[in-house]
Amino acid sequence: MNELTFSGTSGVLVLAAYAVVMLAIGWWAGRGSTSSSARSYYLSGGGLGFVALFFTLYATQYSGNSIVGYAPEAYRSGFSWWQSVPFMVAVIATYLLFAPRLYVVAKREGFITPTDWLRHRFGSGKLTVLAAVLMLWGLANYLLEQLVAMGQGIAGLTGATIPYEIGVIAFVLVMLIYSWSGGMRAVALTDVMQGIALLVGVAVLLFGALYLVGGDVAGVTTALADTDPEKVAVPSTTTSVEWLSMIVLIGLGASVYPHAIQRIYAARSERTLKRSLAVMAWMPLLTTAVVFVVGIVGTQLFPGLSEDDSEQLIGMIANEVAGLGVVFYLMMILLFGGVVAAIVSTADSALLAFSSVVSRDVYGRYVNPAAPEKRQVLVGKIAGVVAVAVLLLIAWNPPGTLYEIFVLKFELIVQLAPVFMLGLYWRRMAAGPAFWGMFAGAAIAGALTVAGVDDLGGVPGGLLGLAVNVAICVVGSLLVGGPDDHPSEDPVPAAREAVGTG
Repeated sequence: MNELTFSGTSGVLVLAAYAVVMLAIGWWAGRGSTSSSARSYYLSGGGLGFVALFFTLYATQYSGNSIVGYAPEAYRSGFSWWQSVPFMVAVIATYLLFAPRLYVVAKREGFITPTDWLRHRFGSGKLTVLAAVLMLWGLANYLLEQLVAMGQGIAGLTGATIPYEIGVIAFVLVMLIYSWSGGMRAVALTDVMQGIALLVGVAVLLFGALYLVGGDVAGVTTALADTDPEKVAVPSTTTSVEWLSMIVLIGLGASVYPHAIQRIYAARSERTLKRSLAVMAWMPLLTTAVVFVVGIVGTQLFPGLSEDDSEQLIGMIANEVAGLGVVFYLMMILLFGGVVAAIVSTADSALLAFSSVVSRDVYGRYVNPAAPEKRQVLVGKIAGVVAVAVLLLIAWNPPGTLYEIFVLKFELIVQLAPVFMLGLYWRRMAAGPAFWGMFAGAAIAGALTVAGVDDLGGVPGGLLGLAVNVAICVVGSLLVGGPDDHPSEDPVPAAREAVGTG
């Protein structure tokens, strides 16, 4: 057998070529006036068509964690990690509940940041500020996750030829340059390339992993049952509760990511948005389920890995596949680009949303309301660079595994769900209860996290906080809600008429 490894000079060349392509896209997308108009820079003028919108949604939802983090979690947890597939399905189902309705209001009102909806619907400064704080926390946490995944992915897939720190710094610079140059347009165009690379990459990864075990998935399961029966056993009641809780938590939380909300705003039309979401409904089976199988196959290829060592599972499998021969080596080049693409594409989306919230909701509203849009956009860009610099320092010693980082942000970001979902459908929902509900939910989730309490009876702190949040919103609005606490008319029919959608 021809022994080849996907590392060294070839790995550096692939990364360099990929970086050049991203920089070229950023330069091309940045031509014209994208940096002077907030709507143009942050939403690509609200004109994303079906292909661009689908791939930017896909690249946003399926981050580096979907590849670098999910396979190791399947390796460690076994078949109980199949929950990763239905919680991705739940994200799309939740989108379909509120995204089209939110879109028509956003189109009429010219929303740019997620908090524009809250300001329009509730007219409450303190509610908007609290939501902005939670959004910035979630985005910073999300970006940190991508930086960690970036370093681990590059180091693993190149056999540590490119060290963790060097890989992170190099691709952060690339991301900052093309995002600064072209804004949402550059991000969306790179997401098309990155999304295609990811789809091809996960297919190649599955093919190669199955080839290494002779295509015998049943044999892998039998071997796992013999060596570690807990990983194939019927889940306990606690595990089942955890499974259901995570489906609800992530289904609601991921759908109100600030960068996901902005992609709703950026759609060319309501029909375009619905078509993109309809295709997205198939992606959990084509991405998350594939990665789950790869993680299970990894239990036979690399048995007995520690938690820290298992974090490098994808890189280890990729190098094994590359060693099978020239054809497999070339296929792993596609995988290499796909994994790095998934990480960078999600990081740039989070960075752009972070920049927009600072630019519009902090600087433009409270620091310098008279500032022209061009200055607001510049301040947002600079804030993004500063945030990345701080997060890079944290990324050198990441606080826990990728999965733990992933869950941490959901504990707080999910508290935004009621104001977007109940607020869209329930006219009586009032600003005061919405604020106190969000505050109480975030306080409970944060306190439990600080106290080191992951869950109570399998229910995560974020979901417990959300239950209190919803209860305060509903009961409080029933008690104090009135015509002054909500719009006098349903905004959606009027918005549909204004933008000509149905």
